[in-house]
Amino acid sequence: MFDWYVWIGLPALVFFARLVDVTLGTLRIIFTSRGKKVLAPLLGFVEVFIWVSVISEITKGAHNIVAYLAYAGGFAAGNYIGMLIEDKLAIGMLVVRAIIPGSVQELTKTLGAKGYGVTRVDAHGSQGPVNLIYTIVMRKNLPEVADIIQREYPNAFFTVEELRSVEHGVFPRSSQDALFRRKTR
Repeated sequence: MFDWYVWIGLPALVFFARLVDVTLGTLRIIFTSRGKKVLAPLLGFVEVFIWVSVISEITKGAHNIVAYLAYAGGFAAGNYIGMLIEDKLAIGMLVVRAIIPGSVQELTKTLGAKGYGVTRVDAHGSQGPVNLIYTIVMRKNLPEVADIIQREYPNAFFTVEELRSVEHGVFPRSSQDALFRRKTR
């Protein structure tokens, strides 16, 4: 007789539980690296609770290859979904560093007009004089800043790096409010 729970119910339960568990784990790792000291442990608690529950169900039907495949599929899907969610949340601060030959006055004016702080450093690259432009932005503001740089200097070389913490600085008004609220909690 065909056992629906063993061949359909258990694998579905395992897949979706593992998807949620690994999504939370992916977010927990990201939040841990960003110093979210309250959120990361809470996610870890729920993550491990789900994991223990799933493992206990799998061991009851330990000879079911479909449940094993669902476990692996849920793990892979959970990683992907966790990264998608984190990308949409756009939490954190970034440093944008642009290396631009020639004058950068218009770029610094444009970024300054949008509320971004800009530091300019004269430098010498392999092909001559360049300017290094640094600005610190909220992750959600990166597309705007990258667009400004690319619009004014289509061939600009720029890098983006994550920051763990930032103190003081010049940020657009909405970003300053968010930064201030986080620092005072």
